[in-house]
Amino acid sequence: MRLRLEQVLPALCLGAAFPLLWSAVWQGSRGNDVDMYRDQLLQLQQRLLYVKKENKRRSRELSSALDEIKRIVARRTIMTRNHTGDMKGKELKLPIHLTNIYYYLPHLRKHEDAISPNVIFGQQRTGVSLVMGIPTVKREKQNYLIDTLNSLLYELSEEQKEDCIIIIFIAEVDAEYVKSVAESVKTSFPREVQSGVLEVISPPASYYPDLSNLKETLGDSEDRVRWRTKQNLDYSFLMLYAQPKGTFYLQLEDDIIAKSDYIESIKSFAAQQSQDWMILEFSQLGFIGKLFKSEDLPLIVEFFLMFYKDKPIDWLIDHLLWVKLCNPEKDATHCEMEKSKLRIRAKPSLFQHMGIHSSLSGKVQNLKDKDFGKNLLYKAHNNPPAQVYTSLRIYQQHTLEKVYKGEDFFWALAPVAGDYIRFTFLNPVEVEKYLFRSGNIEHAGDKLFNTTVEVLPADETLRKELADNGSKFNYSATEDGYLKIGAFENGIAEGSISQSIGRLQAIRLSVTSDSPVWAILSEVLIKTSEN
Repeated sequence: MRLRLEQVLPALCLGAAFPLLWSAVWQGSRGNDVDMYRDQLLQLQQRLLYVKKENKRRSRELSSALDEIKRIVARRTIMTRNHTGDMKGKELKLPIHLTNIYYYLPHLRKHEDAISPNVIFGQQRTGVSLVMGIPTVKREKQNYLIDTLNSLLYELSEEQKEDCIIIIFIAEVDAEYVKSVAESVKTSFPREVQSGVLEVISPPASYYPDLSNLKETLGDSEDRVRWRTKQNLDYSFLMLYAQPKGTFYLQLEDDIIAKSDYIESIKSFAAQQSQDWMILEFSQLGFIGKLFKSEDLPLIVEFFLMFYKDKPIDWLIDHLLWVKLCNPEKDATHCEMEKSKLRIRAKPSLFQHMGIHSSLSGKVQNLKDKDFGKNLLYKAHNNPPAQVYTSLRIYQQHTLEKVYKGEDFFWALAPVAGDYIRFTFLNPVEVEKYLFRSGNIEHAGDKLFNTTVEVLPADETLRKELADNGSKFNYSATEDGYLKIGAFENGIAEGSISQSIGRLQAIRLSVTSDSPVWAILSEVLIKTSEN
């Protein structure tokens, strides 16, 4: 039978103290000494009783904490067994212990599931450097989400993809609409969904309070007050969900484009800061491109929830800085100088607002960040002299010759099966490797799909052998003597060419099925032994 700690500790203390007290009493010659030691013994007993009670209390707290850890681990284990395509809400709650959310949103007390997000799909990845949050809502005229995701994922390396998460928060309670957006994301980015780069969540309907009777403030209409109030709640929900997943949280919107090197630029700028900061801004517009430390999100969300009915989100974050830093006895110039210590602006901007039709019904906004500059929409290389041909219908002045020479990108209407792009070298060349990149940062979805890379050996004898008897290599051959050596995957085709094939007369890109989108070729690299 085991002895409990709260039973053993008092006994040991009494055992150690009793001989000393007895000796003192024995040696004492006067009655008042005995009384004094009796009082001390009583005090010691009282202290030991207190220690015993304190021990029990802490033991209960420890037991409770261990039980909570077990529950969290069990939930995580269950969640990691699910995944892609499961439209049921998971048993996952926001870290509400970090805020007084029930005080600011008292209606949540009546709905146990109100803070449990519907995790539509995602691998519950954690421990990354950068978490990006994108709230999206239904728009009347045009949805920009897929274009935004294309831009964010364009040119990201596998290493970068492994160290980030993009959380898409569909801030709607219409189940059919949520499902349609989620399916669109899954269809457009199957690899990123499977790997856990992309997560899609939505809120329970019970998360939102009654928004039908809000007080009109700041001269805004009833519709605008309702729109901005819900937006504040959307941002708060998303931030609390993202908070435990990574070191930094980047707030984005669903109608933007990004510079191709935005992740490295963000990490580099954050590392350069010699002073403490609360916000790093990578766009001057609204709430786009705002970087926070994840550890600061509970404080920020709590401030949002205090005043979510009163002002727009970008004004609230400015007020939070005012509260933290500004001295009411100083002027506005001093206040701005103090706020700039915690709110630091990076230039040039890394994100540009592209949407015209706002999520607020009837609102048109042509906001542009002047510090964004121009994206380089193509990449130049020194390719061997060649004549270029294509069956595709060219759009405006974006010709195939220009992309091959590194002067512009090639842009054509939607390809159909049988279309081709061909580079015929003026003199046969020995090609070491090739790279063809479709799409660009502003039109990342205009990629080549179901397109093969084929090479034509310069050796006529070999070509005839391939046409008559099939391939002698590990590649299949076409009827006109080309070898199929590769294919486009996620908009990119790249690889090396075996020296056993010898010199090449031409390289051809062949489209094998109709495409639903236009096609851009933004980079052509043909690396030879001479360049």
